[in-house]
Amino acid sequence: MLNWTMSSIYGLKPGEVWWAASDLGWVVGHSYICYGPLIHGNTTVLYEGKPVGTPDAGAYFRVLAEHGVAALFTAPTAIRAIRQQDPGAALGKQYSLTRFKTLFVAGERCDVETLEWSKNVFRVPVLDHWWQTETGSPITASCIGLGNSKTPPPGQAGKSVPGYNVMILDDNMQKLKARCLGNIVVKLPLPPGTFSGLWKNQEAFKHLYFEKFPGYYDTMDAGYMDEEGYIYVMSRVDDVINVAGHRISAGAIEESVLSHGTVADCAVVGKEDPLKGHIPLALCVLKKDINVREEQVLEEIVKHVRQSIGPVAAFRSAVFVKQLPKTRSGKIPRSALSALVNGKPYKVTPTIEDPSIFGHIEEVLKQAS
Repeated sequence: MLNWTMSSIYGLKPGEVWWAASDLGWVVGHSYICYGPLIHGNTTVLYEGKPVGTPDAGAYFRVLAEHGVAALFTAPTAIRAIRQQDPGAALGKQYSLTRFKTLFVAGERCDVETLEWSKNVFRVPVLDHWWQTETGSPITASCIGLGNSKTPPPGQAGKSVPGYNVMILDDNMQKLKARCLGNIVVKLPLPPGTFSGLWKNQEAFKHLYFEKFPGYYDTMDAGYMDEEGYIYVMSRVDDVINVAGHRISAGAIEESVLSHGTVADCAVVGKEDPLKGHIPLALCVLKKDINVREEQVLEEIVKHVRQSIGPVAAFRSAVFVKQLPKTRSGKIPRSALSALVNGKPYKVTPTIEDPSIFGHIEEVLKQAS
C-alpha cells in the first residue's frame, strides 16, 4: 500500500528525493520517512530541526535546495510558523528550488489563508490531504499520480483514495446532503494497510471505532462533502461546539480568524456558558510587527467572523498569546486547551515541545477575566 501511494498519491518516481518533515515516533515518520519512500526507491530526508529557530525561518527552504527535494510533506502549522517569523519569505527567497514540484500538507485542517500563502511563496501546487494514525496512509487525497487535479478547490482535503468509501452521516446514520456538516465515516471493509486491532484490547477496538455506526469505521472527525465528492475535514467531532443547539465547527471559526490580516496562528475551543451551553473562545497569536491595540484587533475579528459565518456562531471572545502549545509534529493539543480554558485539570503529554506555554496561557486567561 505504501509503495503504491508514493507514485499514485504523491506523484513521485523512483530516484527522486522525498521529505516528510515529521518525527519518527509518529505515524508519518513510520510510513513516510522510513518505509514508504525506501520501498519505492526514493531518497528520504530525515530532518531533526524545526521550521523556525534552527537557525531561522529559512531552514525549510535551505533543506529543499541543498538536497534537491521533489516533494515535501509537512503540517500547516509549520507553514504558519514560517509565515509568522518571515511574512515575505525573504529568507526563503535566497534559495533556488528548481527540483521542487509539490507541497503536501496534512495533520490538521489547512486554512485557505495558509494555503494561498504557501502557493505564492513556494510556487508549486499545494495539496491538502487527510488520514489518521489508524489508517497508516491517506484516506482522501488528490491522487496526482493517477491524473487528478493539482488545483482542487480551496479548503478541501481531496476525494476518497481507491479502497476507501468515505461518507458523511448524521448521528442517526442518515446520509447527509452536500455541504452539510456531519460525521465522517468509512464504509467497511477497510483497505489493506489499516489497523487490525488495539494492543491487547480488542473490546475497546470494537467499541471505539465500529459500534456507533455499525458497518462503518468511525473516524471521529467532522466535516462535509461537496457536490463533486471533495471532502472538507473541519475538526474532530469533540471540537464541534454546540452553541445554543447549533453545531459550529471550531475549524470554520479558526479559518475565519486566520483570514484576518493580523493573526498568524489560532486555536478555537468551546468555553462553558450557562446560557448557551458553550461559546467559542479563540486563542490568537498575532503576526510580528503588528502595531494595533489588541482591543481593536478583537473588535475587527469579531466583526469578520460574524460576516463570514454568521451571528449564530456567537463569537465574541478572544485572548492574545505569544505562542500556542504544539507537539513535535506541529499539532495543537486541543483537548488540553479546552480543559485549561474551562478551569479543569489537563494533561501535558511528553510530546509537547514547550510545556511552559500552558502556564503563559493560564496567566493570560486570568488577566482577561
